[in-house]
Formats: sequence, structure tokens, C-alpha cells
Amino acid sequence: MKELIINSLERVRPMLQMDGGDVEFVNVSKDGVVSVKMQGACGNCPGAMMTIKMVIEERLKQEVPGVKEVIGV
Repeated sequence: MKELIINSLERVRPMLQMDGGDVEFVNVSKDGVVSVKMQGACGNCPGAMMTIKMVIEERLKQEVPGVKEVIGV
């Protein structure tokens, strides 16, 4: 599951980098909660949580079976 998550994040990363940000995979729990850390411009952006939920979480739920939620740390 971890490898699938990392591969999926690689496909999201270019969009974030266009705005000066990035995302780092931190962990995935046994119950399917993925922890990510927003970096660069995304780390301090007021819309970071919206990006996590509406972009990253939606992508991971579509591409990685078992992902239930994505949270920022």
C-alpha cells in the first residue's frame, strides 16, 4: 500500500510544485489513514487543508484501495 501511495503522490506533486509547494508522505496507518506533510508554499498556505482533502485525498482514494482519509501533520 505504501508504494502505491507514494506513486500516486508523485502524480500530484507537479501540480503542487507549479505553485511553489510540495507534499511528503509520512505514514499510513493500519486503518487506512495517510499522513502527509505539506512543504514549501503549501506548508504555510491557508488552503493547504483544502488541497489535502480535495486533491490529495480524492486522488489516493481513487487510486489506492484501502485509503480512508488523508491528514496533514
